[in-house]
Amino acid sequence: MQVSVENTSALERRMTIGVPVERIESEINKRLQQTARRAKVPGFRPGKVPMSVIRQRYESSARQEALGDLIQATFYEAVMQEKLNPAGSPAVEPKVFEKGKDLEYVATFEVFPEFKVADFDSIEVERLQAEVSDADLDNMLEILRKQNTRFEAVDRAAENGDQLNIDFVGKIDGEAFAGGSAKGTLLVLGSGRMIPGFEDALVGATKGEERVINPVFPADYQNLDLAGKTAEFTVTVNSVEAPTLPELNEEFFALFGVKEGGLEDFRAEVRKNMQRELGQAIKSKIKNQVMDGLLTSNPIEVPKSLVTSEIGRLRVQAVQQFGGNINPDQLPAELFEEQAKRRVVLGLVVAEVVKQNELKPDDARVRSMIEEMASAYQEPEQVVAWYYKNDQQMNEVRSVVLEEQVVDTVLQKAKVTDKTVSYEEAIKPAEAPKAE
Repeated sequence: MQVSVENTSALERRMTIGVPVERIESEINKRLQQTARRAKVPGFRPGKVPMSVIRQRYESSARQEALGDLIQATFYEAVMQEKLNPAGSPAVEPKVFEKGKDLEYVATFEVFPEFKVADFDSIEVERLQAEVSDADLDNMLEILRKQNTRFEAVDRAAENGDQLNIDFVGKIDGEAFAGGSAKGTLLVLGSGRMIPGFEDALVGATKGEERVINPVFPADYQNLDLAGKTAEFTVTVNSVEAPTLPELNEEFFALFGVKEGGLEDFRAEVRKNMQRELGQAIKSKIKNQVMDGLLTSNPIEVPKSLVTSEIGRLRVQAVQQFGGNINPDQLPAELFEEQAKRRVVLGLVVAEVVKQNELKPDDARVRSMIEEMASAYQEPEQVVAWYYKNDQQMNEVRSVVLEEQVVDTVLQKAKVTDKTVSYEEAIKPAEAPKAE
């Protein structure tokens, strides 16, 4: 087998491969002999069909199969011989594909970049320090109460915070528009769920009242046909309900799985969950800074094929997240290109950190992570057992642990400064990178 390689760009390779005709004919003959053992031809017993008949009937298909398999096999042999690391599948262009002649084809493909990860001492990380105070805990209890607000009918004018049951019909220039009408809609005034001006115009309304209101669609409204236009909504108020916060009692505690110990045990359980959330938030922010540092200090070129594949995954995720029956391929690729490139670069850089530092998932950390996740459930032992019986889930946990070990490795040499902040600031989501 003859192989020649041409570098057409930093990562693209054009490899010409020649396969001797003797190898081709040998592969074809193997297939024909296999076919002869099972072929059913009228006038002949199975296995007794003359090879001349077999060749006449099946040689064409056997040749096509053999050539396809040979291209796949010889491409793999060639990249091994040339010590290349392909990224993605090759584009194959036949040059000589004639019977009785050597097979010659050209395979164009990209290779993974070869690089050494830059030193970590240029990476700067701000490590937050925070605690869950009694005031933070009290605030969380109020949040939990508000999340479980109940609404009860009242015989008075509607106020902000009240829940209305409404019917409405919307028109623009006297014509109804799609999505502008509904019946029995529950709306909490002040929630900001409707377009600006809609909810404000219903403050003071009473049960049974009909109001005509004229809010304006925002200039950047997602439906361009409605953006910036003034609408006329005829709204009928079916009911007015005032919010009632639940008491901190046994019934309320039971909603969160605390059936004994009263307020003291409930506060302890909530504090434990807040501390877990705090730890995860701080860890996540440290990880993001480390990844950003690795990205900045390792500006590598990546194969376009990997970016394209990642764009495909992001398209599918977008459709799954936001719903709809559209084909993911209909979403513009440019919407995901920067994020896809970021992911591919980080994937390659992190893999190289793992390789250079000979990192492997720490079994003790894997166990600890699973136990921590399981602690949020009522029967944690069963959750732990389920993880250890599920290879896919275990591999996902090992990947997360390995990433944590990469972060720890970077932090050993990075410039780390500690900063004490409040609980609220620590758990506040960090701004996503522009690419995302």
